[in-house]
Amino acid sequence: MHLEVITRRPTSAPRPTPLLFVHGAWHGAWCWDEYFLPYFAEHGYEAHALSLRGHGKSAGALRWSSWIDYVNDVEQVARSLATLPVLIGHSLGGYVVQKYLESRRAPAGVLLASLPVNGVLPFLLRYTGRHPLPMLKTVLTLNGYHMIAAPKTSRAAFFSADIPDEQAHRYHERLGSESFRMILDSGLLALPNPARVTVPVLVLAAERDAIFTRREQERTAQAYLTQAEFFPVAHDMMLEAGWQAVADRILSWLAARGL
Repeated sequence: MHLEVITRRPTSAPRPTPLLFVHGAWHGAWCWDEYFLPYFAEHGYEAHALSLRGHGKSAGALRWSSWIDYVNDVEQVARSLATLPVLIGHSLGGYVVQKYLESRRAPAGVLLASLPVNGVLPFLLRYTGRHPLPMLKTVLTLNGYHMIAAPKTSRAAFFSADIPDEQAHRYHERLGSESFRMILDSGLLALPNPARVTVPVLVLAAERDAIFTRREQERTAQAYLTQAEFFPVAHDMMLEAGWQAVADRILSWLAARGL
């Protein structure tokens, strides 16, 4: 299957371990290329970001794509690289990374504002209480785009209040739909199983996250035998004004492990 992959390479000899970034719901590889991919390339890493099937410029149907489909997408790109990459996943992409690491090899994993180990159902209940009509449309049409179709809703979900209007609008225009099946998988049918993950995992979280709670992020970190590290940003940690502090923490963590 054709999958969109955006790659940024360092100008000098790259570090031995590449990085593969996995986007969250409604996003695509583009969200990493704004800041993260060039920045990690500047620091010597071969940095790749894929668009999961049905997202961005990738082929494939979307509505009934399962977690297995998304993991297979990540595996397809990972195996195309000369060396197995460190996996870095945001939000739903963090869930995909967790499921990938349960049964596939990688040097390490990094979770950013990740879907927690207890699944997405608590968020969906919170969201339904705040936005009943968009959730009703989502269920009736089996189309997850309704959850973030209104610019005001996506802005509040993903970004800090002080993000410039032009920037928030530009990002909103690039959002797409999401698999309805993934709501079922990540909420009930296939929760993460941290006991099956044997590689080190870094858990970074957002203090202003409007999607997942602090307690959910702390529980996720505990499940991977570590502690969540919080940054003064909103859910889209890689697009917020404080993105560089997040990236620098990943760099220091990778360096400490010789990656």
